[in-house]
Amino acid sequence: MAIALPVTRPANPRFSSGPCAKIPTFSLDLLADAPLGRSHRAPVGKAKLKAAIEGTRELLNIPADYRIGIVPASDTGAVEMAMWSLLGARPATMVAWESFGAGWVTDVVKQLKIEATVKTAEYGQIVDMAALDYDTDVVFTWNGTTSGVRMPDGDAIPADRAGLTICDATSAAFAQDLPWDKLDVTTFSWQKVLGGEAAHGIIVLGPRAVARLESYTPAWPLPKIFRLTKGGKLIEGIFAGETINTPSMLAVEDYLVALDWARAVGGLNGLMARADANAQAIWDFCAANDWIANLAEVDATRSNTSVCLKFTDARITDGATFAKAVAKRLEAEGVALDVGAYRDAPAGLRIWCGGTVETSDIEAMLPWLDWAFHVEIEALSKAA
Repeated sequence: MAIALPVTRPANPRFSSGPCAKIPTFSLDLLADAPLGRSHRAPVGKAKLKAAIEGTRELLNIPADYRIGIVPASDTGAVEMAMWSLLGARPATMVAWESFGAGWVTDVVKQLKIEATVKTAEYGQIVDMAALDYDTDVVFTWNGTTSGVRMPDGDAIPADRAGLTICDATSAAFAQDLPWDKLDVTTFSWQKVLGGEAAHGIIVLGPRAVARLESYTPAWPLPKIFRLTKGGKLIEGIFAGETINTPSMLAVEDYLVALDWARAVGGLNGLMARADANAQAIWDFCAANDWIANLAEVDATRSNTSVCLKFTDARITDGATFAKAVAKRLEAEGVALDVGAYRDAPAGLRIWCGGTVETSDIEAMLPWLDWAFHVEIEALSKAA
């Protein structure tokens, strides 16, 4: 029989996990103050970059003695910069429970060839962080963008650690309260929770990381875009807006606008509350329907940004085909764009719930998900 279409549609169907939805108030007119055609080294350019750095510090409550730099190549560039510049002084522990963490493992083990212990967990699970050796340098992802599994807190990280903690926090920053005293290096991009334009990364260095940089020289050559020191001293200009290479001043302006919006919705607490409300709407939907579930197996580790879902109906024999069909049907109706699971992740859906997404749009999309599921199940029944 025909399955009725839902009545209400999301005002904004963009649920991509990166680049993510723009701020709800976004307009190109808001970028009119961008100093286009001007040098990023001119006073106006330096002022914009410094404002971006200090705005980041203010919103994320980053301690005053932590350095913040804008670096090339998004979060990937920031993580690579940290690993190539800091690792090798002592053994490393590489931690992965999703595809990006697995990529950092590959770089360290196969490219840098550092002595490393590798700890992994399957999608939906998380590594026992309390069991790690923190006298080694520990590299891990705070929030698994492709698995929807996050660190519940930083309690497992000891204050008296001898090694550095290097944390990829790209889909956690601005949505989760990061414990800066437990993180020596933190990286993220502004294209995630604040919906900024791609290609720029942020690296945050604590005092212990700076001390390592000024006392240790890696055995391998460092490309220019990775160099954070000169003559054994930190290049302080990088952390005052003197970027290593030319940034997009249009993208910087876009980030500044997003920071202003974030302040207007209550700062970090407001952003976390928005993400929590979005994710909760989906968790409640899963609790009410026995054919779909959160990929994260433990509630405390469920991401409030990249919410990953799996279909659990026993009638589904080809999970990948079914999930793609549901995602395609949602996109064809214009109610949910880019919600397929990441290519390396288990079959299912991934719905971005960061603070730039409106809860009303999540709530309007979910009946369509219910509709698309039942349409595809009916198609399976007819084909059987």
